[in-house]
Amino acid sequence: MNACTNIDMRLLAGIGLKAMHVGELLQGGPAVDFLEVHAENYLVAGGPFLKHLERVRERWPLSIHGVGLSIGGDGPLDRLHLERLTALLRRFEPQWFSEHLAWSSHGGHWFNDLLPLPYDRITLNRVCDHIDEVQHRLQRCMLLENPSTYVEFAASTMDEGSFLTEVVRRTGCGLLLDVNNAYVSAVNHRLDPWALIAALPPEAIGEIHLAGFAEDRDAVGDRLLIDTHGAPVADAVWSLYQRALERLGPVPTLIERDNDVPALGLLLAEAERARRAQHDVLAVTVPQVGAA
Repeated sequence: MNACTNIDMRLLAGIGLKAMHVGELLQGGPAVDFLEVHAENYLVAGGPFLKHLERVRERWPLSIHGVGLSIGGDGPLDRLHLERLTALLRRFEPQWFSEHLAWSSHGGHWFNDLLPLPYDRITLNRVCDHIDEVQHRLQRCMLLENPSTYVEFAASTMDEGSFLTEVVRRTGCGLLLDVNNAYVSAVNHRLDPWALIAALPPEAIGEIHLAGFAEDRDAVGDRLLIDTHGAPVADAVWSLYQRALERLGPVPTLIERDNDVPALGLLLAEAERARRAQHDVLAVTVPQVGAA
């Protein structure tokens, strides 16, 4: 088992923590197995966000998800950002820390987006060097998330699955499998959405994300999916998730919703659907006590 995924294998389903839901969550029972926050919302010295998170952390495990390290950037990592991130993780001791296979800064400029990379040896070396630096500084494994993409690079010499597998082999990091991203990217590039999941080392996958997308058409009228996190998980993504569980077994699963955030009950219902899917696959793969 990959060191990043060596956790209690209960059936775990979580949601992203939103300020509008904090009071309701704290007033009620657990109802959810873990909560995830974006690191960059908490890189502050004090204030209500940190106080709320301290109360939440007393009752639930946390997953901290970064969006600003620019793991794929061609320059050095931002050391100040990394130091602040280190302090945050030491304070809250999350069960998981994850980042994206993407870049978001260049030449001192920061972009409010997670931008794609060519999958070639130069990029591979840079990404591995950055992950090594992050894991050494944090003194813990990180999970690397597969991106949603809208363009491909002619310079790529590897497919995404081969690239991620080699990153895991060289750095010992784990993977955050975003099933929605796998589906969105595959549709946009006219690929088989299962191909990426089938290519990844199962033992490296420490967490799964599920989210919703928006649909549009590109300049030539082809189907174009946009990873908005602004809708319920689509049926096609649920089906792909079920297939992934049949290959992987139960994996802690998060429902992401960052736009048009609904009432807490609707998010908890999606989390419960993910938990039931994990239970169902476990019931099939684990022999029952006393079975012939």
